[in-house]
Amino acid sequence: MARVNGLLADTTPLRISPPFRRLWWGLGISNLGSQLTVVAVGLQVYALTGSSLAVGVLGICALVPLVVLGLYGGALVDAYDRRKVALAASTALWVITALIAVQAWLHLDSVGVLYGLVAAQSAAFAINNPARSAIIPRLVEPRLLPAANALQTIAWNVALTVGPLGGAFLVALWGYQVAYTIDAVLFTAALWAVWRLPDIPPLTGDDTPRPAEAGRRRRVAGWRSVVDGLRYLATQPNVRTTFLADLAAMVLASPRVLLPAAGVVFLGGGEATTGVLAAAFAVGAVLAGVFSGGLSRVRWQGRVIVWAITGYGLSIVLFGLVLVGVGATSPTTVLVGGVVAASVALALAGASDAVSSVFRQTILQTATPDDMRGRLQGVFIVVVAGGPRLGELVLGAQATWVGEAWAAVAGGVACVVVLWIVVRSQRKFWHYDALHPEP
Repeated sequence: MARVNGLLADTTPLRISPPFRRLWWGLGISNLGSQLTVVAVGLQVYALTGSSLAVGVLGICALVPLVVLGLYGGALVDAYDRRKVALAASTALWVITALIAVQAWLHLDSVGVLYGLVAAQSAAFAINNPARSAIIPRLVEPRLLPAANALQTIAWNVALTVGPLGGAFLVALWGYQVAYTIDAVLFTAALWAVWRLPDIPPLTGDDTPRPAEAGRRRRVAGWRSVVDGLRYLATQPNVRTTFLADLAAMVLASPRVLLPAAGVVFLGGGEATTGVLAAAFAVGAVLAGVFSGGLSRVRWQGRVIVWAITGYGLSIVLFGLVLVGVGATSPTTVLVGGVVAASVALALAGASDAVSSVFRQTILQTATPDDMRGRLQGVFIVVVAGGPRLGELVLGAQATWVGEAWAAVAGGVACVVVLWIVVRSQRKFWHYDALHPEP
């Protein structure tokens, strides 16, 4: 029993930190609701326009404010009380979610209104996410951050697995209005969790709360503050390498853009198979989180990130080789063996990505001084959101040249090669010691 408990996720942060426990539950429930809306908005735009391009424009509407305000939002987090920033951004998110529901109940049927609301929602999220991430190191001890981040990964991937299925089901059964309204109701859990947090003012260099006078002097969260954060990042090799390693994986080997063709051209089953493959990636990430008990004891976290992303790249290679093996024959029936093999490869990729994410976030939270955490969390959300979008463009272009199967193989190989070039040029990252964190 002790061995099994050692393998399962470490729930110590939930037991010893009531604020973290409330935040974890609140965000988990609200993230589930958010995924309902993501699917429902896409379905509503397609129903109004009949255009996949119009649905794709939703991604641009979300990405642009996320990139711009992700950086500026981090500066706000470093200048003001993090609870108050998160509470203001969460309140804005709740209001916008309610407005999305209202437009559906009123049957406005306006794509422009939906685009505007999605952009506003993304802007608020860009401020809210760095605030919430920068709050966590103030709620749990540094030694428990890997366990806390693993628990966050589990909750997020459960939402990512269940939410889209639930959103499609609700739209089919009761319409967009109900899906959006449920999201608004569920989001109150996040509002409650943030409201119950203690005040989390900025810290001075010696990790003491900043006096009120100094706080007033520092309350200038302009673009100069953003630039200061980017300059700091440029001088800190370990934190910088976490971003470069993630970009190597997401830009060069993000498989999502290849999944529709995998279902239609290679494996059969069309949209249903595409959904299975997408779910397999998320299920792998959930399982990695569930069996993450040993991660809290890892000391050489840089090496684990390197091996995890290496595993990710090789899993994408395996996925590509499965497609190469079955061939682009546009089968009329589902090739069950191929679907199983491809799903296993993507589940391994999802698990590897989850492990990498836990330690990249942990290094960012522990090695970065408190007065820079918000800005670097802003960079983190930009990388996490922008990397896969750019990756879809890269692999989509490769697929037009060499086909989807070989694009996956080439992308996975490129990911591994670029990763090891980065690590060889940043040798300190390989020796990163969790007992003596250095940025």
